Amino acid sequence: MIISPKSDLAMKELFRNKKVLRYFLSDIMEIPYEEIHSIHLKDTFLRRWKRWQKLGILDVVLELNHDTKVNIELQVKFFDRWDKRQIFYLAKLYCEDLMSGGEYESLKRCVGISILDFDLSDRPGCHSVYTLRDRDGNEFSDVLEIHVLELKKMASGDTGAEEWIRFFNAKTEEDLDMIKTNNPGILEAIGELKRLSLRNPVRLWYEAHLKRVRDDRAWRKYIWRTAREEGLAEGKAEGKAEGKAEGRAEGHAQGKAEGRAEGRAEGKAEGHAEGKIQGEEYKLTELVCKKLRKGKSADIIAEELEEELNRVRHICQVAKAFAPEYDPDRIVEKLFSSDCHKV
Repeated sequence: MIISPKSDLAMKELFRNKKVLRYFLSDIMEIPYEEIHSIHLKDTFLRRWKRWQKLGILDVVLELNHDTKVNIELQVKFFDRWDKRQIFYLAKLYCEDLMSGGEYESLKRCVGISILDFDLSDRPGCHSVYTLRDRDGNEFSDVLEIHVLELKKMASGDTGAEEWIRFFNAKTEEDLDMIKTNNPGILEAIGELKRLSLRNPVRLWYEAHLKRVRDDRAWRKYIWRTAREEGLAEGKAEGKAEGKAEGRAEGHAQGKAEGRAEGRAEGKAEGHAEGKIQGEEYKLTELVCKKLRKGKSADIIAEELEEELNRVRHICQVAKAFAPEYDPDRIVEKLFSSDCHKV
């Protein structure tokens, strides 16, 4: 078993080898190897001038030819908002040399090289370069530059960057032996990785690291499964409670609606019936008044109209008490008022 070149330990140890680092920078940044005059590894901690500022910790930081700073970063797990994170660290690296009262001339060109074990974009290329340019492609400044190597994408060509992608994707010693190349940097990296894998302290550290990764993954799965089961149970309980509440509210609303509908229907029916009764009563009263004007008695009127005697007598009594002029409107009004009970 070899140590994965995608581990932090392997990458940092590999880039301590200046030959590996020179060829890597030459292939990724497309600088002729002989033009790399000097490389100085720097502190990976970025300063923070205020206590509340975020402390930056980078993977590998170096100064190239005394005029360019380079940050090499390996990111295995998907990182949300990785683009903003990369710009934040690159901007912090760019500004750290500008002390209070310093001149802008002291600022050095900064290059970020990110090796990502996930897809950043859906474009087919596995090596992307981002610079400050306008929409027509005219360069604004070369002070910031970002290189992205996406290890999950197929390396289709034989460029130096794609050879390094194949190297970082190696999982076994057989995979390393399958890399056919004349690139001195890749060959040196393969030999260095094999030597690292044979060192007992390094292997022990790497195996402990893998154990931590496996344990962390298992723990995350357990937490996710537990949270999911608890969420389902809570969801069922909440769903039942909400269903009952909604059922009661719906039943209450439906009851109100049905009550209002029934009330309207009953009101209409009662109004219709009452109106019908009043209409019939007015018609009978009008006939009785006509016969009263002719001086006929209640008994004769009931017989001629073929109505109940008591009903006709009551109309006659109300007429004599409240409407001696025999006005049917006045009589009907009294018939349906409380005053008629006094007669």
